[in-house]
Amino acid sequence: MTGSRIRLRFSKHGKVRFTSHRDVARIWERSLRRAAVPVVYSAGFSPRPRIAFGLALPTGYSSDAEYLDAEIDPAWMAGIDNERLVGALTASLPTGMTALAAAGIASGEPSLQHAVTSCTWRIDAAGADATEASDAVSRAMDGSELLVQRERKGRVTIDDIRPAVHAVEVQGNITDGVRLIAELATQPRAVRPAELLASLRPPLSLLRACRLHQWITTDAGERSEPLAVSELSVVGAGVEP
Repeated sequence: MTGSRIRLRFSKHGKVRFTSHRDVARIWERSLRRAAVPVVYSAGFSPRPRIAFGLALPTGYSSDAEYLDAEIDPAWMAGIDNERLVGALTASLPTGMTALAAAGIASGEPSLQHAVTSCTWRIDAAGADATEASDAVSRAMDGSELLVQRERKGRVTIDDIRPAVHAVEVQGNITDGVRLIAELATQPRAVRPAELLASLRPPLSLLRACRLHQWITTDAGERSEPLAVSELSVVGAGVEP
């Protein structure tokens, strides 16, 4: 059976941030069943729920902008109340995960994996105060390259991530370090907050990272979120004076 597509946005905070991407997928399969959402299953010997997740969140990172698309029974979808669905899903999720929004999407919409072009991150780092971090960021953004060492399949390479660092702002000092806001590209290969910090001179060490937004950029340069929400579950977002 072909289903109607629904997109869900959720947050991930607290101890649950240490669950892997695969475990999060299992959590959502169970939660959708508990909330009595009739997800369509694939055909074949081993049917699986037709759920597609967006960009994987590194283990240990928190987020206010995680997404999944699911195919739902069209008859059920016709009478859906998005607000009640969000409440039912939140009640079925473990502590630290919260459903933020739900909306039906057209069948021709590209997958989240291919559509998202960049992410905005809140990054808490150690190794410098706000003034020192601002100097390091200025040098990095004024430079022509930012080199990081990466390992993939046992092979170590040196990559220039400067084209993928769209913007970095030092917000100020916090109790145990300094806070930055950065927009990092996801294509052709995603840049992680820890890689950005490692590329600075002097390098900073990552304390915490939270994904605040994922962005889709059109060929015309227009930018939007896969599913926008008016209020997020950000806790302690302010910086010290």
